[in-house]
Amino acid sequence: MTKFPHFNFVLWGGFLLAVNAGFVNALGILSLLHQAVSHLTGTISNLGIAAAQNNWDELFKTGNIILFFFLGSVLSGLIIGDSHLRFGRRYGVTLLLQSLALFAAIYFLGQGLRRAEYMLALACGLQNGMATSYSGAVVRTSHMTGIVTDLGIMVGQFLRYRQPLPTWRLWVLLSLLAGFLVGGGTAVPAFHYLGFNALLLSAVAMALSGIAYIAYHQWQRGKVGE
Repeated sequence: MTKFPHFNFVLWGGFLLAVNAGFVNALGILSLLHQAVSHLTGTISNLGIAAAQNNWDELFKTGNIILFFFLGSVLSGLIIGDSHLRFGRRYGVTLLLQSLALFAAIYFLGQGLRRAEYMLALACGLQNGMATSYSGAVVRTSHMTGIVTDLGIMVGQFLRYRQPLPTWRLWVLLSLLAGFLVGGGTAVPAFHYLGFNALLLSAVAMALSGIAYIAYHQWQRGKVGE
């Protein structure tokens, strides 16, 4: 597994981002929003239902969630500029913007405003836009449909061809799945004790992660320049 460059960075970074996505998504469901925000499958279905029923209020709400998730992905693409993992790209800036979106969501939740949903969708879009192609594997951290599908395909191919499973890829996919599950589970006690202010844990964690990444990258550049 270690023959792949930056493998541990992908493994643990992906795990922690998946924890964050699972945490934020679960809080979106548990809080007054009652809305999944880390993925759009159900939201787009709701949009179609609202359109068919001429439910303009729901149409506006779900449409904005989709729009802000899209805008987050656009921002991520503008900042990072590539879907392939390259250490040194501006992932730290994206994480800091995600943190700002989460702080904004906390403020709007405190005001009882629907804009909180849009800020959460923006944050998740920013994170999902950080998805990277690593040695031919797509690493996404905010939704698990593709992860479970990839795991199923791997097992199916193993059963058919009896070829060894690519261990490194299996570890990455399982770490993402486990991270999302852990994030959803930890959101329950966090919401019980802190309410929607539990989002502060995620906002601060993303800010610290962004700062740590930027600092580490600058340190690495300094070493190269010596």
